Amino acid sequence: MSRRISILAGFLGVTLSLIGAEVVYRSSDKAAAPSLPREFRGAWIATVNNIDWPSKPGLPVASQKKELFELIETAARLKLNCLIFQVRPACDALYPSKLEPWSEYLTGKMGKAPVPAWDPLAYAINEAHRRGLELHAWFNPFRARYKSSVGSAASSHVSRKQPHLVKSYGGYQWLDPAEPAAQAHSMSVILDVVRRYQVDGVHLDDYFYPYQVKNSKGKLLDFPDDVSWKRYKGKMTRADWRRDNINRFLQRMYTEIKKTRPWIKVGISPFGIWRPGYPKTIKGLDAYDSLYADARKWLNQGWLDYCAPQLYWSIESPGQSHPKLLKWWVGENKKRRHLWIGNNSAKVNPWKADEIIKQIGLTRSEHGSTGNIHWNVSALTKDRGGLATQLKKTTYSEYALVPASPWLDKIPPAKPQVNMKIGKNQGQLIVNWYNRTREPVAVWVFQIRIKGKWSTLIFPRKQTSALMNITGPMTPDAFAITAIDRAGNASVPAVLAKQLK
Repeated sequence: MSRRISILAGFLGVTLSLIGAEVVYRSSDKAAAPSLPREFRGAWIATVNNIDWPSKPGLPVASQKKELFELIETAARLKLNCLIFQVRPACDALYPSKLEPWSEYLTGKMGKAPVPAWDPLAYAINEAHRRGLELHAWFNPFRARYKSSVGSAASSHVSRKQPHLVKSYGGYQWLDPAEPAAQAHSMSVILDVVRRYQVDGVHLDDYFYPYQVKNSKGKLLDFPDDVSWKRYKGKMTRADWRRDNINRFLQRMYTEIKKTRPWIKVGISPFGIWRPGYPKTIKGLDAYDSLYADARKWLNQGWLDYCAPQLYWSIESPGQSHPKLLKWWVGENKKRRHLWIGNNSAKVNPWKADEIIKQIGLTRSEHGSTGNIHWNVSALTKDRGGLATQLKKTTYSEYALVPASPWLDKIPPAKPQVNMKIGKNQGQLIVNWYNRTREPVAVWVFQIRIKGKWSTLIFPRKQTSALMNITGPMTPDAFAITAIDRAGNASVPAVLAKQLK
């Protein structure tokens, strides 16, 4: 995104006439720019049931693009730094795929392509990157069809092509995680996106085995996997066997993604309670024994780069205390991977917006937690209960960079190389910059000092030039450019300061 801006950094000195005095900007070791805060600020864009986008199925393509553009633009204005975009709600696709059909949530009918043709995932990536935001592709690995789906499944849907892999449960259809072919199918879908798109992350939510449902008499119904249980159980208990199915899938997924694109961050947002009693006062659903999700193990085995437990309860909730759960998850993070807390921002009204503000404050105060993800983006775009307004004025008033991932890459990019020249109009300066080693840059950090006060902008990697106005009372006395790579490493900033001759 090209912009005309009042900001600059560089090495080469350029002399200009400024209100009767000659001024030169030269490299400076004294005008040190402050380090930018590190904090993950994300939001989920849910497409299942048209929760966030598109607002309803079958909209004209122009309306779909406009809605998605506005979601991304709002996120950028709020100074978020990542969007988590649901591209596979239920063995379908929000992008052109040879493996799965177009989603009914996009066009109104599963398998029907948008007309005129367009690629929502590619569009979202491009628009996010233009604003310096990361874009993570969000997959549901085993949900095959949502209970509210209408019409018949497309001929290319897994329930039609491989019906033996699909089980009905609770009004939904599910891939059986025990079936090697089911795991292979989901793995191929994820890796296809990793290979074809410049996503910054791969994200899974809290659905592995389905949430348990009851029959008309109130009795819990078991997942119908008797066939695969008899075939593959080995010597494990049924519960251990189900957990092992999920564990093996996640371990392989992490390994395969890193083989393909090592810099892509792999994240999971598990149910916020690992098990009741951990810590002691916690009550609620047992994700370990009902979803067969051993999130503590995934975290401590290093099968993910970030964990985003869904701590969707209030600070004062007695049986599901937000601060107590936060402390527990921090204490379990033995490998010191990223811990980015999921917040129930959609619950503002009846909650007050201040509840979320305080929860973010708890995250910031707890050493070992370095960010938050808002469920969901609509709570922010619609400014529910004034939450977005409060965030913009206070909590997110300044930019923040995504925390670095040193286990992926510890080597910082080179100091930016900068060239400057006089513009066509007096008092204007054109600056061009680049990374002289040609290392991949994710974003550029631009900082400018006017009357002793530094301010910051985040620019996308493709923006490598700018026009600077340097006349008047707002003439900068120093400026800086820093390169940030895909692992979050920062270069030495190129800093220039104004000197009168």
